[in-house]
Amino acid sequence: MNQLKKLPDAEFEIMKVVWANQPPITTNIIMEQLGREKEWKAQTILTLLSRLVERGFLRSEKNGKERTYFPLVDKEKYVQFETGDFIEKFHENSFTSLVAALYDGKKLKDEDLDELSKWLQEKRE
Repeated sequence: MNQLKKLPDAEFEIMKVVWANQPPITTNIIMEQLGREKEWKAQTILTLLSRLVERGFLRSEKNGKERTYFPLVDKEKYVQFETGDFIEKFHENSFTSLVAALYDGKKLKDEDLDELSKWLQEKRE
């Protein structure tokens, strides 16, 4: 897969379940974990899984009557992509703008700032 693309929220929910489990993951496991939580019907989940295969996020194998899925994109790579896209789109690639928005929006506590300061100091060393 050459170019990552942003996943719709529903497909991202499926990928979170895939990433949270040891591969391969079966359709039944996904349905158990998401079906109850989201109250999605089996056909909805199967459609979303099919889209993820088409987009290159999953590989699928049929084992008897059951399908198994393997992630082709790891969570860290996708989160890095989404975060970079977000900072570029909303903060013009400014880390300072991002932190200021979080701070002004009261999303950061003093402990968070202390942790961020420590992290920045470690990166400089």
